[in-house]
Amino acid sequence: MSKSFLRKIFKRKKKINERSLSLRILDGIEKVGNKLPHPATLFALCALGTVILSFIINKLGITAIHPGTGKEIAIVNLLSPEGFRYMFSSATDNFVKFPPLGIVIVAMIGIGVAEGSGLITASIKHMVTAAPKRLVTATIVAAGILSHLASSVGYVVLIPLGALVFAGFKRHPIAGLAAAFCGVSAGFGANFLIGSIDPILAGLSESAANIIDPAMKLTPAINIYFMVISAIMITIVGTWVTEKFVEPRLGEYHGEFETFEKIQPIEKKGLKWAGISVLLTIILFLFLTVPENAILRDPETNSLLKSPFMSGLITAILIVFFIPGLVYGSIVGSIKNDKDVVKYMIESMKNLSSYLILVFFAAQFVYYFKESNIGVLIAIKGAELLTTVGFTGIGLFLAFVIVSAFINMFMGSASAKWAIMAPIFIPMFMILGYHPALTQVAFRIGDSVTNVITPMMSYFALIVAFAQKYDKNAGIGTIIATMLPYTFFLTIAWLILLIIWMAFGIPLGIDAPIHLP
Repeated sequence: MSKSFLRKIFKRKKKINERSLSLRILDGIEKVGNKLPHPATLFALCALGTVILSFIINKLGITAIHPGTGKEIAIVNLLSPEGFRYMFSSATDNFVKFPPLGIVIVAMIGIGVAEGSGLITASIKHMVTAAPKRLVTATIVAAGILSHLASSVGYVVLIPLGALVFAGFKRHPIAGLAAAFCGVSAGFGANFLIGSIDPILAGLSESAANIIDPAMKLTPAINIYFMVISAIMITIVGTWVTEKFVEPRLGEYHGEFETFEKIQPIEKKGLKWAGISVLLTIILFLFLTVPENAILRDPETNSLLKSPFMSGLITAILIVFFIPGLVYGSIVGSIKNDKDVVKYMIESMKNLSSYLILVFFAAQFVYYFKESNIGVLIAIKGAELLTTVGFTGIGLFLAFVIVSAFINMFMGSASAKWAIMAPIFIPMFMILGYHPALTQVAFRIGDSVTNVITPMMSYFALIVAFAQKYDKNAGIGTIIATMLPYTFFLTIAWLILLIIWMAFGIPLGIDAPIHLP
């Protein structure tokens, strides 16, 4: 046996061993995580744990002062008679009013028609045959970031689409799911354009800044420069992590791949007219929203950011899927009458059965956590802890990012967290000479990077359900282990970007310097 042959074998074994060492922690996390009970059971246990914890903390008398209202926040004992009555009477409302539930169901009506008619499959077939293979991952991550323009629609539409696209390329579909999840959730603090969350955060930041400077005005564009560069960074890092860490760790997919045959002429015709219908639908929406005093603008303020269109955006998504699905189905013959349309809607609802069970228990847990004030107490106490740290400059903001990321593990809503944290940190940092835009940017970084690993994120149960389509044994551990590399590398990259921004004093956005003038 030649020495060169032995060296090749040795190098191959060494490479395998190195790979095993680099991925051993993630494998362990997945193994332990998947030994947890079924996600529905786990959420039920978490709800029970919240009830017990509320009793303990209430008896200990631990309270906090809400920085926005000045009111004392005490833990509500859910084991008290009032708490028991709340749990008994609110179970249905908790389930029905759980934000992701309605969004998912409404979106799936339109998506069901588009999917049942064959439009989505034909579109993916076209994408598979036309898109450059090397750009698929980056496109999915970037699309996830852009989905912030449509509030939470990226969770419902893009994440399962990412899995389907990867499957079409004979790649592991969960890796495609992870890439989309990275862009949608870990990239929540970035965008190429102003998103729906920007006016909310800017308004809260302005109110907090007025404590020190009553004349200060902040626009939704105070972070736009940093957001755009961050979006590019996330696209690059997310693509690299997907292809160098996530896909190799997942290995070869042994399930059934979607088989794509050559698109037939009738399918091309259907896609053509479906595309035209989408264009006409978009033109209609532009007519209803762009002109001054348009129907779907706010009738009082004439604003588009806080308008019927933005509040009913999921209805627009339904229409954007329903109309081209109907057009495509009518042309290719998959939709012959209204019964076919309703049939596809019903089939899409059947696919949500496991998700509905998860949502019921997840909703109880989330609303118990909110009703008990445990989440608010943890957020306030965590924020107060940071105020005692004597850091300044870059070190202070790096610490603030880490604390924001930690608090995000316990409290999902970005606006709710910022409503609590902004009145503490923005005035404090303004006194030190830092513009509120910098404080808001640091918060958004921390609030984003842990979104993909916290079960407190409202759509986490939905992501688990999507993954179970391709791996019936997938659970919370699978998702956390898969997404941890994104959290790790994006945190490092984003902190480096923040350090560079602060070191060179680059403006963060429109009228938003690093330091106060």
